[in-house]
Amino acid sequence: MKITVKKIINALTDVMDPEIHISIVDLGLIYKVTLKKDAVHILMTLTTIGCPLFSQIEMEMKQKLTELGFKDENIKLELTFDPPWSLERMSERGKALMGI
Repeated sequence: MKITVKKIINALTDVMDPEIHISIVDLGLIYKVTLKKDAVHILMTLTTIGCPLFSQIEMEMKQKLTELGFKDENIKLELTFDPPWSLERMSERGKALMGI
């Protein structure tokens, strides 16, 4: 089965923000997914700088990506806060779940 960026994003939809209980995809935390052969690079942010729950989010993301067939050493998660996260980055579904 060929892995695509869409399949990666679909898998990451199952990863929930531990505090807000909305997927990291619907929150708009995923900025870019780059797929090269058997490796994936994900540029992402958090709702706040220094979020103490990143390690839990990271662990769940890596679990979903290994379930797709990626080896741990071929998964790179890169945090950025430029641009900073805002409510405008959320999907319509995410906004509806938050009542926005």
